[in-house]
Parts: sequence; C-alpha cells; structure tokens
Amino acid sequence: MLNQTEYLKTHVEYTMSNTPRSLGYRMPGEHEPHAGCWMIFPQRPDVWGIDPTPAQRVFANVATAISQFELVTMCVSSEQLDNAKSILPNSVRIVEMANNDAWMRDCGPSFIVNCQGDVSGVDWEFNAWGGLDDGLYFPWNDDNSVANKVLKMIGFDRYKTNLVNEGGAIHVDGEGTLITTRSVLLNENRNPDLTQQEIEQVFHDYLSIDKTIWIDGEAEDETDGHVDGLCAYVKPGVILIAWHNDPKSEEYAAYQSVYKQLSNATDAKGRKLEIIKLPLVDLPPVTAEEASRIKKINGTYPRNKGDYVWGGYINFYIANGGVVFPCFDVPEDADAERILTSAFPDRKIVGVPGCRAISIGGGNIHCITQQQPLGK
Repeated sequence: MLNQTEYLKTHVEYTMSNTPRSLGYRMPGEHEPHAGCWMIFPQRPDVWGIDPTPAQRVFANVATAISQFELVTMCVSSEQLDNAKSILPNSVRIVEMANNDAWMRDCGPSFIVNCQGDVSGVDWEFNAWGGLDDGLYFPWNDDNSVANKVLKMIGFDRYKTNLVNEGGAIHVDGEGTLITTRSVLLNENRNPDLTQQEIEQVFHDYLSIDKTIWIDGEAEDETDGHVDGLCAYVKPGVILIAWHNDPKSEEYAAYQSVYKQLSNATDAKGRKLEIIKLPLVDLPPVTAEEASRIKKINGTYPRNKGDYVWGGYINFYIANGGVVFPCFDVPEDADAERILTSAFPDRKIVGVPGCRAISIGGGNIHCITQQQPLGK
C-alpha cells in the first residue's frame, strides 16, 4: 500500500498545451448522442461486501439495461476478470484496468467535443472525496489514473487540470450552463486554495461554461453533496429535482431549499429553469444482516446497522433512446417510472431492480456510469 509521499511521487501529469475552449471544445449534455458508456466492476469488500457477488450482479443488470441502447465497456481488475466474464452478458465489452472502487462517474474523464466531431477528455484530480481530510479511502492512486487510462485506450487527447473534482459534482446542459454545489467544490478537503471565481474559470476554460449555478445542497452524505443526488437535466432549460413529500422529514427543508434556489436561477441563455419534481423514497436503514456482509477496514468509510440508505430515483442514466433508473422493489418505483416517462416522452424508460445494493455502497446508477459522447 502506498503512503501519501509515495503516491505523490508516482503521480505524473500530462497536459495539452491549449485549453479545450480555445480549440472549440465543449462538454455536451448527457441527453446528447453517445458513442457508449463506461463502468467499473465492483469488488471492494469494505463497500460491496466480503462476497461482492450480489452487488456485481446488480452492476451487471445495469450494464445489460444500458447495452440495449449503446455500447457498454466494463473496466475490470485483473483478479476479477474471470468472475466478470461469468456474470456479464456478451453485449458488454470487458477491458482490464486497475481501480480502487467502482464509481466511474467520479474518477473517469469528463468527455468534451468540438464542432468537427473530435472527442477528447478532461482529467480532474481525484482524491477519493476528500483526500486525507475526511476522504473515503486511501490510497486512491488507481482511481486517479482511470481517466488517463480510458482516454489512452480509445486514443483521445487528455486535458489535465489540477482542480479536485468528481463527475458527479457537476451537471451541464451542453449550452454553456453548469450546476454544482459549494459544499463539494469549495470544500477545504478539495480545493482549499481556490476561490469560487477561480473554479468557474476552470469550468470556462475546460468545459466552455459561461454560467455556473452554485447551490447550497443537502450535504449530509459521503460525497459532501454531489449535484447528481439533487437534480438532473432533461434537456437545456428543463431539470428534474429530487424531492421529499413529507414536511416532517429531516430532509424536507434541504430539498425545499434546493428547489427555491433553482427556481430563482437562470441559465447561460437567460432562461428560467422548468423544474419537475421526482420524489425520493424512504428506504429502511442498513440491516444487521447487510452490515455483517461488509468488511470493516480502518481508514475507510464504515457501513453499520442503522445507517441511512438513500432512495434517490434522480440518480438515473440517460442513454441513446432510453433512461435507465434505479428501482428499490417498492411501490414508489411505479411513480418514478411514470414521472420519468412524462419527462422523457421520446425515450424508453427502463428500471433496474435491486438497486438498494448500490445505495448501500454510496450512490446509484448515475454514479457508476460515464457517458462517452458521439464523435465523428
């Protein structure tokens, strides 16, 4: 296991000479056409269990659902290759890649495109959601190398930035607007030496963002408040937001606040945002049996009996012609499907059962996926 000093010595940066914006690049919205989707096969015993097979099968079901719309590539560690081949369908491409955990949204590249159809990637600095100050695990060197490896594998240019950021911390509309939370990007455990304006400049230069909407989100989670647990773009000018219907809930006020902030916001085109509410579901906390499956390791985030399990339908993935969303095997799944069907009338809505297993790990379908936009 690397210590912090050894990790820093082994981390080598490579940076293209010009900013992506100067070369005509922008980050497209998730609703735009894809060439495919990237995922990582789970295996950590302290997150997915001493026997991670149940979680791996849910990941496989997510990959299978997305693969009916677009190519899915699953990155798998060398020790899990045979197991992954036995679980994943032939429709999912398997590649070998070292990793620390399975959150491709956060450690993978943020893809960018230009008018000529060239595709490249932005490689953020990844520190496991907080580094040595409240991060979820150490080391994270393999995860911090995932974006570089993905881009090398497909032959795309890589634009490296020193901004500590995770893909789940930002949502873009593809037309110059980005939504994020102060609790993540301005956190002392991410970017202690950068101001809000300096971070906006990075988004401007690397993603061609003209308007950053900062919200104070519900931050009582492992990520410090990722925006993909709060809202998601349907298309430019239209967003879905996570919502809690019970005023007695401890979470109700936080989601009310997010709703008010976004209701008062305008995007890069000067539009007021059309907002659609997508209610959360109250799930039972982690059971004693679920907690007993997870290995306790000092220095990593624990999963204990009674811990909160997030029931966020908002953490869906938009695919070519489809939307793949988490189901928790409760009656509320049908309500979520109805709302998503109304919001995306031109896409097939596909629910994946058993996604409580991903929630216990710390996220859901959007967190474990990363879209690659269509290029020339």
